[in-house]
Amino acid sequence: MNCTITEEELVSPYLILFKSLCLIPFFHYLFFLFLAILLFLFLFLEIHFPRSDPISLTFNPNSDLCQFIVSKCRLLHGRPHLQTAFLSLFGNSPPFCYKRNLFQATDGGTIALDWLMHSDVVEGISQVVNGSTPGNDRNPIAIVVPGLTSDSTAAYIKHLAFRLAKEGWNVVVSNHRGLGGISLTSDCVYNAGWTEDLRKVIDHIHSQFPDAPLFAVGTSIGANVLVKYLGEDGTDTPLVGATAVCSPWDLLICDRFINRKLVQKLYDRVLTVGLQGYAQLHHSIISRIADWEGIKKSRSVREFDNYATRLVAKFETTDAYYRHSSSAQFVGNVGVPLLCISALDDPVCTREAIPWDECRGNKNIVLATTTHGGHLAYYEGITATSMWWVRAVQEYFEVLLSSPYADQRQKTQIIPEPLESSIDQGPYIVETGEDGLVAAAAPSEVETTRANAEEEDSAQIGKTSYHLHKDNTRQGYNSLIGPLMNRVDQLSRYSRKSVWLLAYIAIVSTWPLLGPALLLSIKKRFRRLIKK
Repeated sequence: MNCTITEEELVSPYLILFKSLCLIPFFHYLFFLFLAILLFLFLFLEIHFPRSDPISLTFNPNSDLCQFIVSKCRLLHGRPHLQTAFLSLFGNSPPFCYKRNLFQATDGGTIALDWLMHSDVVEGISQVVNGSTPGNDRNPIAIVVPGLTSDSTAAYIKHLAFRLAKEGWNVVVSNHRGLGGISLTSDCVYNAGWTEDLRKVIDHIHSQFPDAPLFAVGTSIGANVLVKYLGEDGTDTPLVGATAVCSPWDLLICDRFINRKLVQKLYDRVLTVGLQGYAQLHHSIISRIADWEGIKKSRSVREFDNYATRLVAKFETTDAYYRHSSSAQFVGNVGVPLLCISALDDPVCTREAIPWDECRGNKNIVLATTTHGGHLAYYEGITATSMWWVRAVQEYFEVLLSSPYADQRQKTQIIPEPLESSIDQGPYIVETGEDGLVAAAAPSEVETTRANAEEEDSAQIGKTSYHLHKDNTRQGYNSLIGPLMNRVDQLSRYSRKSVWLLAYIAIVSTWPLLGPALLLSIKKRFRRLIKK
């Protein structure tokens, strides 16, 4: 194509640029688009191919327990196949139904316990079984503690619950207060260092299933809460073993880290939007006990914690809250087997916060770190049908359950007195669909668990006993579940904002390599045009 440029056209550089771009063959644009997609997959989706991501294990070499676990866990010696944070938005998670029980603490707070029993899972499809949940069930139980603003409907939680239930475990997700479609019923709000609820839930489940081995899994903030609980109670816990996945360890270090670079700041903004959505769902209570105007103008997790979390938890400063709630200082006192999984490229929980020496010095801890993995990622398969860390947790629990330590642990535990009623009477049925929304079917009876003992210090709270309280009216159900339907639209708006922020992260991540290549091509074409 022969093209001449007049003097008038030279006056307009944009016209020259437009004509130059028109001279580029169309298939060249397709080629650049293909390169852009590859760069997007490599940088933002963080794809890592097999045999490229070895796992580093840190443990006490003098510990027979750690040596046994490391020798038996095959997945800890392999290499995760594929990891992506972006696929968590579009990946497939197993659809199934939970059975819900409401647990009510002494302060009036309500915690939703969502159960997925092994008997509910038949040939890969979860079904709600009409019947009881017997207290003499000896199947091992896994208690799951979700991450920040996550509940039982989160994709990674559903992957974990379904995998364990399919392999013979009973799984219960202990949703944080105000999550899982449950309204706040007291002025107490969960935070990164609040271990009282977890302690009460574990003791309650142990009293209901005294013959079942108890295990626990914590993810992200839930991992921090779990490790802190284990360090506070030492060996005085009903748990046989636990796993902490992508724990922040030191909140003060993670706070500094997440504000360093643009990509980390965008992740920080996404988390802040989620926290603001949580606050909006419970506006009537949080606006009264926190600084609501400050919450609305918060642009980071630190700002939200300053205007809300520290005030509710009664800390003088945000840094004081972070220091008090960090689990790294409790690692040395963990008295049960603990597997910790962390990725060195975690964009939220930095490797700088990992307590390497403390983990190495404790004979109960095995720390598994990978070069890649992101935050709660390790997705496998193009459609994200499985997660590596979920399989690793299941294998670790199976190995620990078959070890001599588990038998010794069960024999030395004190079996509590059984409560008046079983946990399964009158449960909610919680259906989770592909869109992640919760639909609760109204039962004929609504059962809540109400604590009957006086409030004690945190060191004695584990000895508190509870009894069941029956509510034969539908008023309790409507007061707890009803507000969910009126607030789903508000939460959906915040979710859409998060997706747009993630898309912006993708553009920022790929432009440093894509931008120079595109500009170089335009310059070459422009030079050729000028020479003609």
